[in-house]
Amino acid sequence: MTLRRLTVEAPIGRLTLAADDRGLTRILFANQDPADHGLGPADVPEAPDDPVLAEAARQLDEYFAGTRATFDLPLHLEGTEFQRRAWLALADIPYGQTTSYAEQARAIGEPGAFRAVGAANGANPLPIVLPCHRVVGADGSLTGFGGGLAVKQELLELERGTQRLF
Repeated sequence: MTLRRLTVEAPIGRLTLAADDRGLTRILFANQDPADHGLGPADVPEAPDDPVLAEAARQLDEYFAGTRATFDLPLHLEGTEFQRRAWLALADIPYGQTTSYAEQARAIGEPGAFRAVGAANGANPLPIVLPCHRVVGADGSLTGFGGGLAVKQELLELERGTQRLF
């Protein structure tokens, strides 16, 4: 499958989007080097006219503007069965709300697997679209996030309506 990418500017910094023939495969934050993920300019061409990437960029713009709460995109998730279940469960966390790793583990029918859910979330290839930023520690504390804890906080505040990123 041929990978394509699109680099977009967002209020939280540069995002690198990648898609293949089956759907959106990856979103990288500004602090993540695309080359480390096989998505550097020498590896994968920019494809601003790709319909999946263009639609993902449009929906992300709407999200950052506060006019989109869920995403409707074709996704191509590569991972173990457990990872895919954990990632897809992220989409069920309501906009503006948070859950714990233990609650997410229960939601996928694996109540004792909260550490494994945390590891799966840490490998989430589609942050924001599959909102792992909505998962917090059992005590409500912010925990690891690929974009950094400051970005996680900004996304949560955007969704709560307490901060506009623009």
